[in-house]
Amino acid sequence: MFFARNAIDGYVANESHGNFPFQSWGIDQREDAELTVDFGRPVTIDTLILTLRADYPHDTYWTDGTALFSDGSQLPLTMAKTAGPQPYTFAAKTVTWVRLTALKRAQGTEFFPALTELAVIGKNAE
Repeated sequence: MFFARNAIDGYVANESHGNFPFQSWGIDQREDAELTVDFGRPVTIDTLILTLRADYPHDTYWTDGTALFSDGSQLPLTMAKTAGPQPYTFAAKTVTWVRLTALKRAQGTEFFPALTELAVIGKNAE
């Protein structure tokens, strides 16, 4: 129900949780949660799009995080409490994986942050 694979399946219904189509990567309240997407080949990417689960007031959200890339680079992520997609663009890079890490829950909240969708925009590396 809250499996990591739910965050890369193309479904972005995010205003509830649990049953299809409201699926997400739910981490309970873990402070050390990470999500890695391994492409299995080199890809050239230039955009990440995060769609957070927005089942408020059940949910909270992350305010910050980091995208780590297999080439050793990092991208700081600042997130907002919104149901809309949150795009992050950067200079094109060729990688084999991307990892979301260092996710910081909004201060003063005891609720559940979750990711509905992580889209990575790019193409196969040439």
